[in-house]
Amino acid sequence: MGIGTSIFLLAVGAILTFALDASVGGVNLDVVGWILMAAGLLGLVITALLWSRRREVVTTAEPVEYRRVEERRDVAPPL
Repeated sequence: MGIGTSIFLLAVGAILTFALDASVGGVNLDVVGWILMAAGLLGLVITALLWSRRREVVTTAEPVEYRRVEERRDVAPPL
């Protein structure tokens, strides 16, 4: 779940919980709103944790290879 989906779930949950005053037969919209907000918050935390791991820098201890430059002594240097 990405950041956009998490924020969407938070917004829909808040609307169902705090702004809507309707009732649907057998379904408590306040509870559904709280569940959506919890799912959105959980998704946001998990996404943030995964992104922080992705940004870690991995370095290796292998030696750096240098380019070898040879000098020719049989040719005069350019003027």
